[in-house]
Amino acid sequence: MAESAEHNRGRTSDYDPGATWLALNAASRERADAFLEDQAKLVREQTELARLQAEDLRREDKLRHWSLIVHHTSDMMKLAFEFSIALIFIALVAAIAAAIWSAVHDNGLVIEAFSVPPDMAARGLTGQVVATQLQDRLAAMQAGTDSARPAASYSNNWGSDIKVVIPDTGVSVGEIYRYLAAWLGNETHISGEIYRTPSGIALTARAGADGGTTVTGAEGDLAKLMQQAAEKIYRHTQPYRYAVYLEQLGPDRRAEVREVLDGLAAGGSLRERIWAHIGLSTFYGFLEGNEAQSIAECEKALALDPDFALAYDDLDLSQGNLGHDEAALAAARAVVRVLQSNADIEMSDRSRAVALLSAQSDVAFALNDFAASRAFNQRQALLPDYAGSVEGGREGVVEDLALEHDPAAALAAWRALPAAVDDVQQGQRSETKIVVDYWLGNWSAAAAGGPPLEALMQKAIRGAGASPTFVRQLLSVQTWPYVAGAMAFAGDVTGARTLIATTPLDCYACLRSRAQIETAARNWRGADRWFAAATAQGPSIPIGWSQWGGSKLLRGDLAGAIAKFAIAHDKGPHFADPLEMWGEALIAQNRSDLALAKFAEAVKFAPNWGRLHLKWGEALLWSGDRDGAAKQFAQAAALSLTQAERAQLARVRIFHG
Repeated sequence: MAESAEHNRGRTSDYDPGATWLALNAASRERADAFLEDQAKLVREQTELARLQAEDLRREDKLRHWSLIVHHTSDMMKLAFEFSIALIFIALVAAIAAAIWSAVHDNGLVIEAFSVPPDMAARGLTGQVVATQLQDRLAAMQAGTDSARPAASYSNNWGSDIKVVIPDTGVSVGEIYRYLAAWLGNETHISGEIYRTPSGIALTARAGADGGTTVTGAEGDLAKLMQQAAEKIYRHTQPYRYAVYLEQLGPDRRAEVREVLDGLAAGGSLRERIWAHIGLSTFYGFLEGNEAQSIAECEKALALDPDFALAYDDLDLSQGNLGHDEAALAAARAVVRVLQSNADIEMSDRSRAVALLSAQSDVAFALNDFAASRAFNQRQALLPDYAGSVEGGREGVVEDLALEHDPAAALAAWRALPAAVDDVQQGQRSETKIVVDYWLGNWSAAAAGGPPLEALMQKAIRGAGASPTFVRQLLSVQTWPYVAGAMAFAGDVTGARTLIATTPLDCYACLRSRAQIETAARNWRGADRWFAAATAQGPSIPIGWSQWGGSKLLRGDLAGAIAKFAIAHDKGPHFADPLEMWGEALIAQNRSDLALAKFAEAVKFAPNWGRLHLKWGEALLWSGDRDGAAKQFAQAAALSLTQAERAQLARVRIFHG
């Protein structure tokens, strides 16, 4: 144990802790440095690896993005290509559908090349040339049949679609369409031939599957034969238009007009029967001067279709031509009602626009709302012309201004009318001037215009193909009442009574004229009798009641006059005349205070009426308003006044300073 202990002590004494630590420390540092170097190398290698991986990722990302762009572009191009194919397919389907729709609705006239003798073809008169000549004649007839009837109402309407077929060689788009139209549509095909006969040549033309029509004559009369064939084709394919065409050829073809229309009225479709009665209405009214039968034909059309606008329009005209103003007013109101409805109106757009404005003017005029009538006439005059509508609107404006008691404006409008284009228009102008002079109080001018008018109108109307009976009837209703009235007011009562006796007793204007003539003669009982007859015949029309009141005012029956003015105002609230005369009656009753309201209302409808301002000033003067009276007198002095009215104005100004 001791030795062991000694031994241990010896070992212990040889151990040096510091040296050991240094030795160990030196070994650890070398190992640590080596470890750190290894770690640094590893980090560098990892960093390089990360860098390389990042670069690789960037390259892959660029490549991926480029690939995506390429794929996206490819997809877009594929989509665009597919979309283009779809559009082409849709366009092709639409084109085919449009072609089929057009073919189904193709109502045109197709003229095929005629068969002609070889020697005629050798001289240039080929089958195509013959077809083209026939086309020209049919197109001329079509262009000359201006009618209110819309093209869509014809069961066989080819309008202006008239063509000559030139056969194609092989298959073409045009040829395919012609097959479609022939198969699905309603084309009218004209074919035919020219061949020689012992006496000359024969021309046969056939429409569709009918047996055709043949005309014969000398070869030198080919043009005449072509016209005859064209007319026969037109009658067969377009009977109503053919009747309209014949009307323009004069009295020699009148019997054929009636024959065609009677045939349609008896055996046509519902539409054709209605339109045949409309055609017969014009035939009897304008061409034959039989307005009663014209009205009957309109009523037959309305029995088949109670909302047929043109029948009411013709009734308005025919009833007006007979002087049946109440019935004409009812017909004009019906025209306005139907044309303003949402119904399917069988009138061309042009005639419909004119008919509506004309009817609105007629209603306003009958109710004596002359400012409204003038506005409708002015609009009508600006539309494209239809059967003299522009001239009618212009002349209507002049008459409306005269009835608004505005002589300066009426005469300015008259002077602004363009020169008359023919005898018919000149005759209308002369007739209108008489009526305008009457309403302006130019009695001598109105009376002097009568004698030469009938000769002028007969000459003018013959050129238009109208019946002389129609002219005489029109003058007796629309002109002679004003000429006779002017004669009476100018002092020739005997002559006036003689002329008015030639006019019918169922004419509203004629009855009023008789009453006015008796008023001028101071035959009050006779005046009352005729006014009673007139207002019974035209109870809705204000002017008869107003003139009756004026007659009573003239004779001093103030209460009776005011009663008639009240009725007239109730029926025509925009009519200035009864209001103005009512004010005069109130002044005569020493009620100038009440008269002021009547004058203030009347001036809304006749602002430039000189007499109205004169009487208004008088009422203001009697009411004690001298300044107001002076203003009204100044206005009256600047406007048109009769010689008697100017003398009255001068006396009032002198008397009242």
